[in-house]
Amino acid sequence: MVARELTEHDALLVEKTLLWKLGRMLTNVSSGHYAQQFRPHDTLHLKLSGFDYQNGIYYYNVGEGVHRLWDDYCEFSFISAGQGKRWRDAMLGFQMGDVVAAYLKGHGYVGIGKVLKPARPVREVTIDGTPLLMHALRRERMAENSDSEELSEYVCPVKWIVSVDRKDAKWKARSGLYSTTHVRASLDGQPETIAFLEEQFNVSLHELVA
Repeated sequence: MVARELTEHDALLVEKTLLWKLGRMLTNVSSGHYAQQFRPHDTLHLKLSGFDYQNGIYYYNVGEGVHRLWDDYCEFSFISAGQGKRWRDAMLGFQMGDVVAAYLKGHGYVGIGKVLKPARPVREVTIDGTPLLMHALRRERMAENSDSEELSEYVCPVKWIVSVDRKDAKWKARSGLYSTTHVRASLDGQPETIAFLEEQFNVSLHELVA
């Protein structure tokens, strides 16, 4: 066998597939300081962010209301949430390169997008070189509380890979498809939902984040 140097990728694979001896048993579950470097137990059959790809595939709840509207998101290529710390923090969790599957309550999944920039307060965001709040938004109250770091609406510019009108939303009742009231949630561990989205929108989510 010809010896060769381990590449950085090889070393990462070795690090993430190490087995530990626990009494008489072998396990890939490590505790302590390095626990986060190991794949979670019973997940070898799943593709996980941070292990199989660096960015994540996320459920994103559009959360329509007086401050936001799916039609604005489609036209001006962004997503948002805010008006409180928990919703602000959810938006701040998105990283450049993350893939989002947009869900509209009462309708279904309405788009697949890729985050172009981390979230910023709405007053700091520009779209096509123009401040977002100067665009002809249908939801004029997006600027509400924008003088407050905690209560401001927070915005991520996105590139829509595909988006549809609410009447064409993708959903199948009583099929186990994932939805939640949270703004952001990882779709790791939701293979049925990912397969549904890939089929309905004719995209490969894993290729988008690879």
